[in-house]
Parts: sequence; C-alpha cells; structure tokens
Amino acid sequence: MHDSRKYIIRIAIILVALVFLIKLFSIQVLDDDYKAAAESNIIHAVTEYPYRGLIFDRNGRLLVHNEPIFDLEVVPKEVHIRDTMMLSSMLGIDNEDLVLNLQKARRYSSIQPTTIVKQVPNQVFAQIQDQFVAYEGIYPKARTIRGYEYNSLANVFGYIGEVSKRQLDKDSTNYYKSGDYLGINGLESSYEKYLRGKRGVKYKMVNVRRVEKGSFKNGELDTLAVPGENLTLSIDIELQNYAERLMEGKIGSVVAIEPATGEILAFVSAPTYHPSELTGRNFSKNFKALTTDSLKPLFNRPLMAMYPPGSIFKIVQGLIALEEGVIGPYDKIFCDGSLIGDHAPPGAYDMRRGIMLSSNNYFVKVFRLVINQNPEMSQFEQAPIGLANWKKQVNRFGLGTALGIDLPNEKSGFMPGPEYYNRVYGTGRWKFSNLTSLSIGQGEILMNPIQMTNLAAIMANKGYYFKPHIVKSIGESNYILPEYKDRIETGIGYEHFPIIIQGMADALSGTAPRAIVPDIEICGKTGTVENPHGEDHSVFMAFAPKEDPKIAISVFVENAGWGGRAAASTASLLIESYLKGAHTRPWLENYVLAGDFKDKKKKVQPETTLEVSEEEKKEEGQQ
Repeated sequence: MHDSRKYIIRIAIILVALVFLIKLFSIQVLDDDYKAAAESNIIHAVTEYPYRGLIFDRNGRLLVHNEPIFDLEVVPKEVHIRDTMMLSSMLGIDNEDLVLNLQKARRYSSIQPTTIVKQVPNQVFAQIQDQFVAYEGIYPKARTIRGYEYNSLANVFGYIGEVSKRQLDKDSTNYYKSGDYLGINGLESSYEKYLRGKRGVKYKMVNVRRVEKGSFKNGELDTLAVPGENLTLSIDIELQNYAERLMEGKIGSVVAIEPATGEILAFVSAPTYHPSELTGRNFSKNFKALTTDSLKPLFNRPLMAMYPPGSIFKIVQGLIALEEGVIGPYDKIFCDGSLIGDHAPPGAYDMRRGIMLSSNNYFVKVFRLVINQNPEMSQFEQAPIGLANWKKQVNRFGLGTALGIDLPNEKSGFMPGPEYYNRVYGTGRWKFSNLTSLSIGQGEILMNPIQMTNLAAIMANKGYYFKPHIVKSIGESNYILPEYKDRIETGIGYEHFPIIIQGMADALSGTAPRAIVPDIEICGKTGTVENPHGEDHSVFMAFAPKEDPKIAISVFVENAGWGGRAAASTASLLIESYLKGAHTRPWLENYVLAGDFKDKKKKVQPETTLEVSEEEKKEEGQQ
C-alpha cells in the first residue's frame, strides 16, 4: 500500500513537469507571438484616427478639409532626453511646459504611453522627424485638425476640441476616450455622429532599439479607421462671402432661405471671426480673446439674439385678422394718427395700403378687432380670450417656439399670452390698452433673425414652410434628415396672402425705395425697432421674385436707424447678387460698406413710438 502511493506521487510529479516542459517548448520554439514579444519587449497598440468628414457648399465647393498634425507620446520607462531645451526649441514650445508634462507622464505610469506635446504642425514635424531617432521613448501619433478654404461661416461650422472629463462621463456609448476630439459647437457638434467616422487600431512590434519590426500577428487583430461622412451644405459660398463683406464693421445678422425647401443660402452673424482661429495650438489663446471681446463674435446672432421685430410683424397681424374674419381685405379704416405715433399720413386704409405705408394706427385698430371679438363681455374679459387665440395662431408661424434648425443653441423668442399679463398686472386687471405696442411688433414680442427670414419664406410660399436647415445632404447617399422634408402649415388660408403680398411689393415704393432692383419684383417689409439704449435697429425682410420665389431674406443691423436704409439696402444687394449673379448698383454697395446710416436731420421714428394718446385712453375707459 505504501509503495503504490509512492509510485502515484512520482507519476504525478513527472506529469506536472512534463506539462511545464511542453508549455515552455511551445512558448520558446513553436509560438512566434511569445518569441516576438520576448525579443522586442514592446507591442504598441497604435490608434488610427479617422479623417473627419469634409464639408462642401451647395455647388460642390470645398469649404472644410483636414490638415495633418502630430501628438508626441512618451513611455517614461523607455524615455531618455539628454537636452530638453533643444527638444522644446525644435518643437517651438516652452521648455518648462515640456519638463512639467514629462514629470506628469512619469507620475501617471512608467509603461503606459502619455501625450506630452499636442498638435505639432505638419510642417514643423516634417523638418524634425529625422532627429527623433536620438530621442528614445518618444513616439509621434498622427492626428488631424480642421482647415478652411474661406474666411467665412465660422458661426456655422463651430469648432472641434479635446473631449473633456465631463463629456466622457456623459458618453453613454463609451465611444470616446481621453485625448479624442469631438465637435464642440455649430455643425461640428450637431452632425458629430456623421462627421467623426470610426477609429481603427494597429498593433506594431518595436524592439528595444525602437526599430519597428512589423505587425503583430500579421495584422490579424488590426482594424481600419473608417472616414466620417461628408456634408453638403445648402449655403451658397459666393452669396455668403458677399453678405459677410457687406456686414463688416456692423452688428447684426443676415439669413437667406430658399422658400421651396427651407435650405439656408446665407447665414451671417456680425461681427464674426476667422474659423481657423479655433484650431491648432493657439486655440486656448484665441478662444479666450474671443470670449472677452466686447462685440461677442462667438454669439450666434441669427439664432440667439432676440429683438422686437418692429413693423415686419404687421404682416402676421394682418393675416390673423383676415383669417379670423374680423376685417376684409378691402375694408377701409380711417386713421387720423391720434392713437399712436405714426409716419403714415392720415386717411383711409385697407390692408394693402396699411402694409405699403406701414400705418401704425391702422394696425392698432386691426389688432383691437382681433382681441376684442366678444362685445357682450367687458374688455377685461375679452382680452385674455382674444390674446390666447392670437398667441395660438402666432405660434403656428414658428414664432415663440424654436424652429428646429440643425445648429445648437437656437432661442425660441417670446410671444406673450394671458399668463404673462396675469403675472404682470394680475388676473382680470388688464385689457387691450395694455397690449397696444404688440400691434406693431414692439412691447414684449421677441423674435430671432432666423424666425424673421422664415416669416418671409412663409409669405413666399403663401402659408407654409419647411424647417430651416443648413445641411443639404449627408454622405454619398445624399441622405436628408426626415424632419427637414416635412411641410408645416400655418393654418392661414391661401386666399389671404395675395393682398398682403401686393402690399409688400408696393412697400418698396413706400418705405423701402433703396430695395428696388430693376427687373426683379421684390416683396418686402421694413421695420425700425425701438432701442432704449441708443440708435434704433434697422430690419428688413423680403422674398423675390414675386412669382416663383427663389430667395427669402432678413437683414438686421443694430443701431442703424430706419429699416429702409441699412437693412433694406443690404438685402437688395444680396437678392440681386443671388438672382442675377452680380449687382449693378455700386453707389448702393458703397453706401452699405461705408455704414453711415444716421439721419442728418432731427431723428423722429414714428414707426416705433409707443405712446397711447389721451383720446385712446379715454376711449378704452368708456368701452
């Protein structure tokens, strides 16, 4: 019994030894992977970053491309730098920063690669790459940044930057890793999932002398990077460049839309900046300068600036009144100019003449008919009912709500309803006289410039619109996001548009003669927006041509006075340039470029006077 147990133990020991011998033989002789790892010490996993999708304009012109740069990584266990001063000088960086980054890398890990220098320009790297043989443990990693063909569209493109810890924590897909770049603002952000592509990885063997020995396992584990999808924008770059030129030295915006599709043809926020300022190694420095600039070039005015629309809002008031049936298109209302300040002469007005001459008094009376439709009730009872109905119809124009453009940070504007005035005055304690300024697009009403252009598109389409969007198609399949193909109805009958459109066409002979273009029938509406902080703002919205419109536009120029001057002149030049391919009025271009729009005489802006006469107050009290 004792002998048999002894033999069993010996056999077990021999079997275990045999297993170890076989395994050792396999590792040392049969398996190339272990042999290679033993000889080389290092297998590097090299991330292959994809090319970000390119961006083109509607006519196929390249707008945004990729430029190669290099990040430098170190493996602290391998690194040996004799002279950091020489290396920092070669790279064009501060030596203290280089030393500090090396110290951080050593504290982080002695064997894991850590980036110590970011975004070395391609031309710099090309000059010094042969010298890296002398610097053990430093490995270049190819990346790309954005390059721009034109000095325009900065507020449209946005920019890319390194993913933050907060963004990594919020990334439920686990796609991003520390050191990755992603879109931060603009199209780069809203179309990030299409533009970014897909990372790849290559496993490379490197020996102790840092000489690359080939792929690990013949590349069986490698994955290819997949480039991002290209974007084709609806922007016409020639129109865009001209619009930005006309807005130089001004504060405001230009938005132009193709009415039949909702595609944005031009999108200007002024002042702006060069898109290349937020790329490369000077990003932080330039970003700080832009954020502290008092003119706020990063502020995307077409989407984020909210203004009272002024007299362009009379178009909405007129359409709602016609739809409600409280007035007919040819019904006359006599206006003696006593209700509210007015630049239109006293006389009888119908809808067409009211739009043409922008009569404040006419639209105060029209708005009163919309609000006070229940004469059996007191004014305090009528006002909340009428205003609630009015607001519901206004919202259908895409006002007081975000339109849903494919750019981030769009504001909704503001259209006051009964709840607002209940908070301000108390329930049952307000009536039409508290709403008078709304009649002419002042008071609490706020719109952003893209809503103003969309209103022009609604007029061009006689009652409907498509959500404004900047991306015309995505990728080789020309995919379009479905929400930008849906036709949105305002609920205003088609039959109500012609009379107001004719009034807009007549307005060019009335309040906007500078907007007249030979051989193009433009339908427009001026607005002069009251500004308590200085010179009034100039606004103009229009579409053209009158039949089969191709462009809808709004121009908003802050502190530029009457709408018929700065805004109408700018819009006129852009309409002509887009439809004719050139402009024929150098005198008007010089006028706009000079930017001197102030009235040399005593300035009176009756279009935006909000005083209610004593007679009107008395009349309100009697009703």
